[in-house]
Amino acid sequence: MEVMYRCINGAILGLAALFAPIKPLIFCALSFILVDFITGVLASRCEAKQRCEPWFFSSHEAWRTIHKAGFVLLTIAMSWLIEWSILDFMALNLTRIITGVICGVEMWSFLENASVLSDAKLFKWLRNYVKRKVEKEIGVYDKDE
Repeated sequence: MEVMYRCINGAILGLAALFAPIKPLIFCALSFILVDFITGVLASRCEAKQRCEPWFFSSHEAWRTIHKAGFVLLTIAMSWLIEWSILDFMALNLTRIITGVICGVEMWSFLENASVLSDAKLFKWLRNYVKRKVEKEIGVYDKDE
């Protein structure tokens, strides 16, 4: 039995050592997800209060965020494995690019939540500015404009 524990312990520590270089990227992405979740809950509460509707915390949204965090963790880990073991002859920084995109999407969501939570024109202007820039770059325009 002790031999089995040593094998399991060795496998777990081996995996931890394999993914040790991307620990900061994982913590960064998960912290962006956590900030987005907290501000999203607060924004939801604020919007319900403005509409004079009852507000409640939905465990569905919490589980959705947990699933999203798990998929983000797996995406970063898989991109690291591709970069480290398959494309090791190229300096792509694939894992950093993917993590940057994930954090960018979470920051976009944070800006939406911040514009709901705050009456500060900065957040509304920044959200609209980024939206216009992205639409201009990809060639998509709002039909209402």
